[in-house]
Amino acid sequence: MVGTSPQQARHSDLLKHGARVGLAAYGVVHLIVAWIALQVAWSGGGGGGGDASSGGALRTLAHQPFGRTMLWTTVVGLVALMLWQLGTAIWGYATEDGAKRVRKRLGAAGRVVVYGALAVSAARIAGGSGGGSGGDSQEEGLTADLLGAPAGRTLVAAIGIAVIALGVRQVHRGVTDSFTHDLEGPATSGDSGSAVIVLGRVGYVAKGVAVGVVGILFGWAALAYDPEKAGGLDDALKTVRDQPFGPYLLSAVALGLAAFGLFCFAWARYPRTR
Repeated sequence: MVGTSPQQARHSDLLKHGARVGLAAYGVVHLIVAWIALQVAWSGGGGGGGDASSGGALRTLAHQPFGRTMLWTTVVGLVALMLWQLGTAIWGYATEDGAKRVRKRLGAAGRVVVYGALAVSAARIAGGSGGGSGGDSQEEGLTADLLGAPAGRTLVAAIGIAVIALGVRQVHRGVTDSFTHDLEGPATSGDSGSAVIVLGRVGYVAKGVAVGVVGILFGWAALAYDPEKAGGLDDALKTVRDQPFGPYLLSAVALGLAAFGLFCFAWARYPRTR
């Protein structure tokens, strides 16, 4: 619309509906990852069970009937979601005090990166150029490049610390119910609201655990000076599986990721715009 400012555009119905599509697609990705993780949990130690990462989930989606169409719809929704969060990172939380406003805007900026990376991955797979090696091998290659650079071990360790901090932040959001600030309407009240809150609590804690293990793998790679020690979500989940009682622990994480996927559907229905 002529004369519409960027601040007003981020509240537009078109962008809000697009963001809802993106959140629903984000939920689908987590449900597929959860299903693959359950297969990983009980596939034994041979590395079977598929690629339990967002890339693996997108490739699984691509092989379903109308998979390419669903992927392109996912791309559109994720781009809308990214633009929505970008607007929030620039203009959002205006009523919060200085430090809290900065912290929340940085959180929104982080989500821009996550949604943008997922959109690029979905577009590549939908276009037929992303069906090769999984994200974990790419992360090992990046780690190898970083370890070969000046102060490379420090850089990889810093990445590990940052990823662990992100995992802790996800757990904190689940434990403190701060994720409810992203919801409005019935999603936070009544019986349905109670169910949504339980899903959010379980989901954010499970995501935090999985992300934290990814960070630990990067830290291990830095200490061992070995890029093969690094890995993404798939390696992290398989690391959990290989621990004592690992299949049961990984099954619990998988159920938590599934809870987060279901929470995303509620978030898609009742998103709070700022």
